[in-house]
Amino acid sequence: MSAAATRRPDTSRARSWWGWGYADAHPDDAECAAMGALLPGSLNRPLPIPRIADLSIAEPAVTPPSSLVHLVTADPQVRAAHAMGKAYRDVIRALRGRPGRIPDLVAYPTGDREVADLLDWAGEHNVAVIPFGGGSSVVGGVEYRGDAHRAVLSLDLTSMNRVLEIDIASRSARIQAGALGPVMEGQLRPHGLTLRHFPQSFEFSTLGGWLATRAGGHYATVHTHIDDFVQSLRVITPAGAGTSWRLPASGAGPSPDRLFLGSEGALGIITAAWMRLQERPRHKASVSVAFSDFHRALGAVRVIAQSDLAPANCRLLDPGEALLSGASRNGSTILVLGFESATSPVDDRLASAVDLARSHGGRCQTHTVDRNAPADLAVSAWRSAFLRMPYLRDGLARMGAIVETFETAATWDKIPALVDDVRTEVSAAALKATGHPATVNCRLTHLYPDGAAPYFTVAAAGRPGDEIEIWDHIKAVADEVLHRHRATITHHHAVGRDHRPGYDLQRPKPFALALHAAKDALDPHRILNPGVLLD
Repeated sequence: MSAAATRRPDTSRARSWWGWGYADAHPDDAECAAMGALLPGSLNRPLPIPRIADLSIAEPAVTPPSSLVHLVTADPQVRAAHAMGKAYRDVIRALRGRPGRIPDLVAYPTGDREVADLLDWAGEHNVAVIPFGGGSSVVGGVEYRGDAHRAVLSLDLTSMNRVLEIDIASRSARIQAGALGPVMEGQLRPHGLTLRHFPQSFEFSTLGGWLATRAGGHYATVHTHIDDFVQSLRVITPAGAGTSWRLPASGAGPSPDRLFLGSEGALGIITAAWMRLQERPRHKASVSVAFSDFHRALGAVRVIAQSDLAPANCRLLDPGEALLSGASRNGSTILVLGFESATSPVDDRLASAVDLARSHGGRCQTHTVDRNAPADLAVSAWRSAFLRMPYLRDGLARMGAIVETFETAATWDKIPALVDDVRTEVSAAALKATGHPATVNCRLTHLYPDGAAPYFTVAAAGRPGDEIEIWDHIKAVADEVLHRHRATITHHHAVGRDHRPGYDLQRPKPFALALHAAKDALDPHRILNPGVLLD
């Protein structure tokens, strides 16, 4: 059954099975120790990098039929790498040698027929099917918990990674769901087109994963979610396959695409989509604006969001977040502003946004008009830190620290009190649980005329062996604050298994009934990603 391993996309750099991104990009022992020294109560030396060879991996509980064996592998290394996502909980579990239920098999289908055949076999043999793209879930979305199924099959779609068709006139393309971000953009680039959806996990996540989790991407305003780019979906379910019509818009009843966007593989497997594309931007400009007061800065980003300027980037970093990213070291709140266009210069729009920021006490630095101009140092620092931060989190986890993030969204009238309460109550919960002070930072990642998406980072010393329990306690306190302020349990990270309690409280009861009915109709054997969205 190992022949299918060759179907995996060929990469020149090895992925980390236990942590974020590339294995060779993680901090070394000395860097981990240096970071831990900045967090009182951390371990004296880093936990060793975990080895798959040290795990106890049982033989598969099932054997696929001869018609499917060429698609499937039982290789222990591949199975371990598909056992969980990349949340802090996952990293700690791997470091402590407790990765959870390792899938019995991993399948690499290359087309819709093979997906359907695998689902038919799984349904007949009570095999749970966990859809898997890049495996970058941070909410427990790609693992199996429980014992209700005979075996677990991880359905890896990354062999389905081609741009199948491009409609230049409509500026759209039909793309297979297993295409990783760079693979997809590489196929679109020769046509001068781009999807321009760049989540932090861009290198390590797939189009299908973005669709199934309603991922947030590059744009801080207007086109904030992958939903905005969807023209049509192709979905394979145990009850049959279906493709929605390609339409610019429709008022014909509830949207079929909306049923599967955000369904996290619990209702069906998204195998392809027609996506709206854009010309590649030729005009870009960016700037950082410093504020002495975070709440005045909130007012600035609100008026920018309510203008018609539509910045591509409008990230507000509180003093702690600005310090962490290197964007500021003097206690300032930093606004990172960016504009882009494929057709016309953006200098005037940037200048107007800066004027609005200045009217709320902002102090502007030199802006970047093109690639040949001097870079704004704060903007450059933020961009570098944005990509590096998950690796640093894993380094601190090796020092026994609690380092994790969570995000939400709420209307503007709730944002100031929500941010203050999260900082106060989560800090207190962490101090009580660990005996050490915690850092709780906040940044706004996406903005809307009626609200914003705060994104929080929590860092505290852990207690050896109890890191997961401590984080779960802190997260429960955070979730209670979000619920009290009627802020969403997640803005763009999806529900998975980790956000289920908050999601169950948030969704209306009639909708929950409809979701259960859809599950019964489309997945009668309850094999698709059990525990995600529904019991």
